[in-house]
Amino acid sequence: MTATFSATGVHERRESATVVSARLEHAPAEQIIEWAVETFGHRFCVTSSMTDGVLSHLASRVAPGIDVLFVDTGLHLVETLGTRDAVAATTVANVVTLSPRITVRGQASQHGPRLWERDPDLCCELRKVQPLDQGLEPYDAWAAGRRREETRDRVVTPVVGWDDITQKVKVSPLARWTSADVDRYITEHDVVVNPLRFDGYPSVGCWPCTRSAQPAEDAAAGRWPRSDKAECGIHS
Repeated sequence: MTATFSATGVHERRESATVVSARLEHAPAEQIIEWAVETFGHRFCVTSSMTDGVLSHLASRVAPGIDVLFVDTGLHLVETLGTRDAVAATTVANVVTLSPRITVRGQASQHGPRLWERDPDLCCELRKVQPLDQGLEPYDAWAAGRRREETRDRVVTPVVGWDDITQKVKVSPLARWTSADVDRYITEHDVVVNPLRFDGYPSVGCWPCTRSAQPAEDAAAGRWPRSDKAECGIHS
């Protein structure tokens, strides 16, 4: 697995990611992370929404001390912040909290109150996408916990791809995992789980835009219930 990302051109880096993704398609998640660490070293990090600590735990087993980026939007449920703290305390990872440049109060002053109801895309841009984009500046590649079975928009998620939003290599080590795989890993390794998952929240985001969902619904059903929005913009 010797493909490098020394080329500066976007096209070349995108092509390299496609080649590596094909080679690693059926590799275990640990091997995918190992490839990323060997390729990018400290310029590779993991991101987490803190729905659970699975990816953080898995990555820290492969690369102890790895950076795990979490965006604190200022609108998170207390259970999510508690999960972040528990992940930091129970994994050999460096949990880094990112914050938006503008506070919730400042956002209301500039854009009016309850922006998430009137323009959820702009709210996500200000409170999620921009902070993560800034936080990713020191890195060449990052991993996210996306899984193909989660929503219809994620069924084609590559295990290694090129992210046009951040202009970086994006790794999805859990892309092929099922919910059963996640639950099995949690049980085997006693991984921290956001307690909201046990209350019927398959996906956990900011409190104004998160609700519980029925078992038959996919993860997207629990987010942005007042609109047809399905992604915050980080994974669009």
